[in-house]
Amino acid sequence: MYSRSISLRKNDCLTTSELITTLSSCVRASLTPLAKFQFMDKQTRVRDTTQMKLEAPLKMVETAFLASTASLIWFINAYFPLGPVWRIFFPVPIALVYLRWGNRASWMAALTSGLLLSVLMGPVRSLQFVMPFAFMGVLLGTTWHRRVPWIVSITLGALLGTLGVFFRLWLLSVLSSEDLWIYFINDITDLTQWIFLKLQILATPSVFWIQLGAIALIIVNNFIYLFIVHLASWLLLERLGNSIPPPPNWVQVLMDYER
Repeated sequence: MYSRSISLRKNDCLTTSELITTLSSCVRASLTPLAKFQFMDKQTRVRDTTQMKLEAPLKMVETAFLASTASLIWFINAYFPLGPVWRIFFPVPIALVYLRWGNRASWMAALTSGLLLSVLMGPVRSLQFVMPFAFMGVLLGTTWHRRVPWIVSITLGALLGTLGVFFRLWLLSVLSSEDLWIYFINDITDLTQWIFLKLQILATPSVFWIQLGAIALIIVNNFIYLFIVHLASWLLLERLGNSIPPPPNWVQVLMDYER
């Protein structure tokens, strides 16, 4: 009897040890994926931190370079104007900053270009560039980054450009102590009278309709300008690896565009 009880206790002990071994192996097996995940997560964090450290100087250099490019285009156009050629590229460098490095970098580029032009040409010329072209670059970069259709980005840019025209008229009117809007309306009146004379219309439009026509002319001019900016950016930025949303089908047909 005594020997049987001893053998049973030995079997119980062996069973208990086997159970402990099995449990420990299960715990190790369950902890191994967690340890692997923690190790992989640590490696990912280290790699992301290293990549951010490497991208920070590149981001700063590209932002400064493109901001100086925008300022240089405005500076050259002021002293060596080539018609609308340089004007097309006024907002493009800042929009490119947004496409490459995001919102904060584009605002830094707009501010940097304004400060650089204030040193080179004075604060008046600098303000004429910042409003609307620097802000327009940020706006276009935002719409292009979000893949907004052309009609939306052109409309928003045209409204901003229209506000920029009235801002420049107001700024120059304050500096010259004269209302430049009156001179602009007089020019539109002369143009309207010449058109009426050619069409043999014996009538004189009222001042209200002339002012309304002047505002409509400014808006149409900005629509045409923004369309040309979109077209030039579509052809240029795609070759730089930062494409903008594709144009409508009729534009692609006219340009005979093939992907």
